[in-house]
This record gives sequence, C-alpha cells and structure tokens, in this order.
Amino acid sequence: MTDPRLRRHELGFLEVVDRPNADELAAYYADTYYQTEQSNYRRHYPDEELAAIRLRIEQRAAEASAHLRLQRPGRFLDVGCGEGFAIKWFADRGWDAAGIDFSAAAAKAMNPDIADRVDKGDLFTLLQTRIDNGETYDLVWLANVLEHVLDPIGLLRDLRKLVHPQGVLVVTVPNDGGAYHEALYQSGDIDRRFWIAIPDHISYFTSESLEAIASSTGWQTASVLGDFPIDLFLAHPGSNYVADRTKGSDAHRARLRLEAQIGAAGTEAANRFYASLAEVGLGRNITAFLRPEGDDR
Repeated sequence: MTDPRLRRHELGFLEVVDRPNADELAAYYADTYYQTEQSNYRRHYPDEELAAIRLRIEQRAAEASAHLRLQRPGRFLDVGCGEGFAIKWFADRGWDAAGIDFSAAAAKAMNPDIADRVDKGDLFTLLQTRIDNGETYDLVWLANVLEHVLDPIGLLRDLRKLVHPQGVLVVTVPNDGGAYHEALYQSGDIDRRFWIAIPDHISYFTSESLEAIASSTGWQTASVLGDFPIDLFLAHPGSNYVADRTKGSDAHRARLRLEAQIGAAGTEAANRFYASLAEVGLGRNITAFLRPEGDDR
C-alpha cells in the first residue's frame, strides 16, 4: 500500500507522516474528542447498543480469564478508559478496578458511579507514577488506545512494567490497512482509504503488525480475536456505507443484531468464531491477549 499520509514502521505497522505534537494531541482529547462526539462515543446509547458493548466486554474478559491463574477477582486497570464501561463491568464483579484517561468527561456522562475511579491527565505521566510506586495489575485493558498515541512502542514497554508477571494485557485496535481493505480500494468498491483518520489515529495495525510490536516490547501473544467484520458490507453495492453514507445506520443495526446472535451461542463459541476471523485477517477490530515474555503458563 502506498499513501503519502502514511509510512511503514520497521515493525510493520503504518504511522502518520505529519504527526501532531504532544501538546496539540493532549488538547484535542481533553477539549474536543469526547465533548463534541468527534469520537465513536455518544452522549446517549439505545439499549441494543449498550447490550452490544457489555457483550464485547464479557467476551474479551472471558478470553483474558482463560489466560489468568486467578481464583478470585484481582486488580484491573483500564488505560484510556473512555466512558468507563469496562471499569464498571469489572467493579460490579468484585475487581479492584480503576482507569486513566486524558479526560473524565465520557465516564462522568455514561457511568457516573465509577467516575471517581478515573484519574485524568497524560497517560504516560499517570502510568509512570504507578510504575514509580511499584504498582502491578493482574489485568490491564487497552481498548482502542494504541492507535491514538504518539509512541505506541513506549506505551507497550511501560505497560510491561505494570502487568503482574502472571497477568494479562488486553489490547484492542482497529484492523486497518490489511489485504481486504486494499482489495476494496483497488477494485473501486471504495474510492478512498476511509480507515485513515487523522489526527484521531496516529498508527494503524493488522494482526501481524500488532503481534510484531508486542513481541518487540516484551510480550508474547496468547491469542487474538477479531470482532464482527462490518467491512464485509463494503463488498456489496446495496450495503456499501463508504460509497453511500446513508447506508451506515442500517449496516450498524445489522451488525448489532448479528453480534447478539453470535453471542447467543455462548462465550466460548463466539470467541472461537472471532478467533477464526482474526486468523484470516477479518474483523473491524482485533484484540490481542498478551502475556509478559518469559511466562511459561
């Protein structure tokens, strides 16, 4: 793939050429991203959407638990916690759950009962404070954050210092710029690389490049899940929401219904399905379950 806005890092992921500086990025997230609905976050969700959010957390939590050796709830940290749904899910199940983010606005709006568990500020500064204090966590959640930061390699290295030696790091990123997207572009099904979103996304990953950056920063990949491949709709003119934005709402509603149907088969079956999607490069997002290097579980 050749696009003047991006360059390929030696580890395989793509990164923005003309990047904002740290102050510009911090101001964008603190003052604009959540407050203006620039992100995927909203001030209100219908019940069907909330059910889908909770189902995804439940499925990923089950996969993480399969790689943990905990007999009881442990310590949970959500890095870039957004609206706080994961914090609430784990806190409701007895975990010592906390989060950090550039802004607490989204958590206060959607889950005000856990907003006091969120520390606000620069992610790297907040993480370094915890590292300096010798804190460790059994499970660290990094959902749709790695693509936003200026130094994804540094972030994964820092998190390596925070995860307990037998803990798990769960990393979710958009599945961007793979063979399927490029085939759509080359065939003319899409007229632009819609997945390039600057300044929101600084880096772009596939399963392979996510595993490569993880390996280079002290992690071993225990498993990888995709999620529902809504991009499949782009291969059909009747549902191509990039060619015709009016089709986006219908595609999203179909996604929610299909996710519910997949989830109804049970968490284990659903995760086997999503693992198969990741294996063939599909899924709008990919989630890697990482263990500290040297863990021989």
